[in-house]
Amino acid sequence: MAHLTDIEIAQQSKMLEIGEVAARVGISEEAIERYGRYKAKLDLSLLKKEGKDGHLVLVTAITPTPAGEGKTTTTIGLADGMNRIGKKTVVALREPSLGPVFGIKGGAAGGGYAQVVPMEDINLHFTGDFHAIGAANNLLAAMLDNHIYQGNELGIDPRKVTWRRCVDMNDRQLRSIVDGLGGKGDGVPREDGYDITVASEIMAVLCLANDLKDLKARLARIVVGYTYGKPADEKPVTAGDLHAEGAMCALLKDALKPNLVQTLEHTPAIVHGGPFANIAHGCNSVVATRTALRLGDYVITEAGFGADLGAEKFLDIKCRLAGLVPSAVVVVATVRALKMHGGLPKTDLGNENLEALENGLPNLLQHVSNIQEVYHLPCVVAINAFPTDTKAELDLVEERCRELGVNVALSEVWAKGGEGGETLAREVVRLCEGEEKAEDKSAPDTFLEEGFEDFLKKGENLVKEVFQFGEEKEGFTFAYEDEMSIREKLEALTEKIYHGRGVVFTAEAEKQLAKLERQGYGKLPVCVAKTQYSFSDDPKLLGAPEDFDITVRQLKLSAGAGFIVALTGAILTMPGLPKKPAAENIDVDEDGRITGLF
Repeated sequence: MAHLTDIEIAQQSKMLEIGEVAARVGISEEAIERYGRYKAKLDLSLLKKEGKDGHLVLVTAITPTPAGEGKTTTTIGLADGMNRIGKKTVVALREPSLGPVFGIKGGAAGGGYAQVVPMEDINLHFTGDFHAIGAANNLLAAMLDNHIYQGNELGIDPRKVTWRRCVDMNDRQLRSIVDGLGGKGDGVPREDGYDITVASEIMAVLCLANDLKDLKARLARIVVGYTYGKPADEKPVTAGDLHAEGAMCALLKDALKPNLVQTLEHTPAIVHGGPFANIAHGCNSVVATRTALRLGDYVITEAGFGADLGAEKFLDIKCRLAGLVPSAVVVVATVRALKMHGGLPKTDLGNENLEALENGLPNLLQHVSNIQEVYHLPCVVAINAFPTDTKAELDLVEERCRELGVNVALSEVWAKGGEGGETLAREVVRLCEGEEKAEDKSAPDTFLEEGFEDFLKKGENLVKEVFQFGEEKEGFTFAYEDEMSIREKLEALTEKIYHGRGVVFTAEAEKQLAKLERQGYGKLPVCVAKTQYSFSDDPKLLGAPEDFDITVRQLKLSAGAGFIVALTGAILTMPGLPKKPAAENIDVDEDGRITGLF
């Protein structure tokens, strides 16, 4: 039998009507707004649904490589596996960006027999959330430039405009432009540029807002530029100063509602928001996560790229701002990717090589150690299985993880769906509930070794109260504290999470640092934009490098989102297409059937 592609598997699946999916977790007909038969928006009233919040489980991964890790696939398969063992589970994911879909990555709705569907819709326009975000972003840009053109009552210095336009496509041609050219009626000429939509602060604001009132307040706080004057005299200009927040919120009112779809095995899936983890905070929306927590006993969510990016921002930004407390963390790895971190070329990854694996394992172990020692959360390592993995290689991974007191579970969800995630599911339940792993003769023999007793037992509500009042915390902790300066926070991340030497600021970044602290933004959390391919800011430094500095070249205020973005190394907020874009392989036939979408 020929191997089926992801899109072929998805197109052959039989989906439930979305009302049936909603009913599985107690959502009434009145609380859903259908977008066709298989998609729906969820009413924000579900946030007030009575009941106790479920366990929140974060899925993260080792540092990405071209060999692939399968984090989204594992997240979906784990949720299906949880439901198979009798746990009422909801999966909460981000929406894919059109940039990677048409660029280098292809589709982003899972893979094999662990996918969310309808796959084509989710990967393309879905329910229009990204279009609404782009429209709100560009409305603000238009109102800003119009204000300057119409007399500039606020005294905005065109040279100090910080707000950029956006488009949800990888288009390097738009990174740096000059606009307003032409005659007197064509605007005021100035240097400008575009970001990809997922890097827009509007995306971050939508994903961190609690409700419509909070969304409007955050939109009003967005800083778009500064007034004329010396550095000590210039004042920030906000979207509120331009009276833009009301119209922007009107564009975003439906986009704030989470989207409900399903996995191939009909597990309810809330897919909402989509910031990149290398240039933004990389997590789905707070509204989606909180809604899921009200609907399920367990919520499986993911954060983008490796644990040094997505998981760090999930824990230090999203959990801090939203008062969320994860019950457990899953760190996804593949033997293939670890061998690549150990210096093995991609062409040789199918051959057993214990030396390369040994050399690459520090990358996994550093991520695991960070989750345990910095954030004090229990975790399990999920090895995403490949047919080329050998017993000796799997035993080596298990042995090294056991030295840190962490269990390893083999995940076979790509090939087997939820059945291949049952072993991982049982370990996640054990970590969340403090259960001893029960002897189960019927369980697949893919659990590599029983591990240590769960070390973290906490009352979630108590922890949330402690966070709120800023008292000493037991259990879950952050990598840095609120009262630290921007510099100290970046140094803490570099030393604790990246295991680097220190932070170097360019001359421009030093000026921006002084301005941010002078204007009262010095206590905000930091969102580090850096390469996803290394703990460092150099994508060529694989594995677990040491004795490196992180170079901060620019600090960008995201006052609406509530954090400072630190741009490091050569990271860009507008990617480009590769030499052979994935778009070249995507097509649609005369019946409307899409092909080539991963």
